[in-house]
Amino acid sequence: MNTFDLALPPCSISDVERDTGVAKETLRVWERRYDFPQPQRDPFGERLYPFEQVQKLRLVKRLIDLGFRPGKVLGQSTEELQHLAEQAASASRARPRAPATDLEPYIALCRSHQTDALRRKLSQALLMTGLKTFVLEVMAPLTTLVGDAWACGDIAVHEEHLITEALQTVIRSAIFSLPQPEDAAAMPQPRILLTTPPQEKHGLGLLMAEALMAADGAHCIALGTQTPLPDIVEAARGQHCDIVALSFSATMNPRHVLDALKELRTRLPDEIVLWAGGANPALRRRAPGFVKVLALAEVGAALAEWRERVAAPSDRHPSARTMADWQAQSGVDGSALVE
Repeated sequence: MNTFDLALPPCSISDVERDTGVAKETLRVWERRYDFPQPQRDPFGERLYPFEQVQKLRLVKRLIDLGFRPGKVLGQSTEELQHLAEQAASASRARPRAPATDLEPYIALCRSHQTDALRRKLSQALLMTGLKTFVLEVMAPLTTLVGDAWACGDIAVHEEHLITEALQTVIRSAIFSLPQPEDAAAMPQPRILLTTPPQEKHGLGLLMAEALMAADGAHCIALGTQTPLPDIVEAARGQHCDIVALSFSATMNPRHVLDALKELRTRLPDEIVLWAGGANPALRRRAPGFVKVLALAEVGAALAEWRERVAAPSDRHPSARTMADWQAQSGVDGSALVE
């Protein structure tokens, strides 16, 4: 009979989903396909995950975020995963950075729990660099560094949350404080709806994209995360949006990513352009032609391209390719996109 350590009670599947960022369905698939995790059962047959398995799942999630495939990491021990994480973090630190982006002081303030000082330092960097440079050269690499530090055991989960909250506070304040573009009448301002589908609860990448878009004069309507697809369509119509921008993390099931994109493209009017970003492999391997996949650094160029197309209208919006267009050209029904 299994016994539990009362000091470290097992976690329900909802707790594991919340704490690791791995969806419940993904956990069940991994359990069947890779024989991990191996939950115990309570008297009602509900899954209970021992603490050490939750810790391992956090490492697995971080490595998947870094580009590892689930099948390559789920069978390894916690020690082996820790070693992989340390190697990945070392490689990340070895990549050259601009002199203005020394990120270690932020980590030090996080470790010493100096929340106010951390926010002040982030705000000072934002004032010195400007919003777009701050997002690309401070915030984006800092979130990667924080994830690496957690994976290597250099910071705790609550410290990772602390710096994430500080970043969100600073960025949201900066977005709210942006002045209206002086040439708003002359320069088209796309109305962009930003959100994630129901299975995707990670929103930091979406917030960075919103900051870049707003800084470039776009009118952003942010719905937050986990919006049902019918509501995305209804909001896009009701808000008279030109673009729907979605974010997909590495942990979301790639098939669900593609299904969501296909359903939205089918339901949205042709004139509404569909953009997507994030680390999900479905976007990297073979993204459908009816969605524009963007890295953060490409947001500005994509907005400039949109404005050029609006300034030279045609019978049909050049970037509004329907799913039928893509299927006719590619000769597939979409099912071949998932391995």
